[in-house]
Amino acid sequence: MSTAVEATGLVMVIVSWLITGASLSNDYWKMSSVSGSVIISQRLFENLWHSCAENSAGIAECRDFESLLALPAHISASRALMIMSLLLGLGSMVVSLLGMKCIKIGSATEQSKAKIAVGGGVLSMLAGLCCMIAVSWYAYRVVQDFHNPFFGGVKFELSTGLYLGWGASCLAILGGAFLCCACKRAAPKGAKSGFYGNKTPKVYTATAKSDADSRAYV
Repeated sequence: MSTAVEATGLVMVIVSWLITGASLSNDYWKMSSVSGSVIISQRLFENLWHSCAENSAGIAECRDFESLLALPAHISASRALMIMSLLLGLGSMVVSLLGMKCIKIGSATEQSKAKIAVGGGVLSMLAGLCCMIAVSWYAYRVVQDFHNPFFGGVKFELSTGLYLGWGASCLAILGGAFLCCACKRAAPKGAKSGFYGNKTPKVYTATAKSDADSRAYV
């Protein structure tokens, strides 16, 4: 059962890493709102790397963000967190694969491989947490600008890239939790529990000595 759980966790980690990459490269992190509009001549959408405009004919033109230092803080932080999430996810896949119960590596013991698998699970949960913070922070700013009555620019709504990021982060955290179930294998089989361990305590009686003393007095 533990092997199936760990294998499921590894598959979830791999899928979450792929979805995180798809989220990072997706053009639609936020899309211009159609609220209150009857006829729309063009649609605006942005992600962490560029801003695009698409006309009614479906032709889009994109402009990359030129200056890194001129970007808003939440975009720069989201970039760093998403890239960190991909790196942690890649490390989690490698480490988790080395710690799988069904894979034999040299003379590694069962306990050492279990600890490696747990390390991979922790890396996966950290990757999911980084992705979750990035997309949630970006979404918070979009919602904040949308409901701000004093905001004079174009109002945007949440789009596909953010939902992909949320799904990837949940998969990474859940897959990491499954991999951490390998901690049960990390405990040695003969581990002691309680004061006497697994052995039944010996009880000494004085029956034989009492019989010997009674024969001596006869």
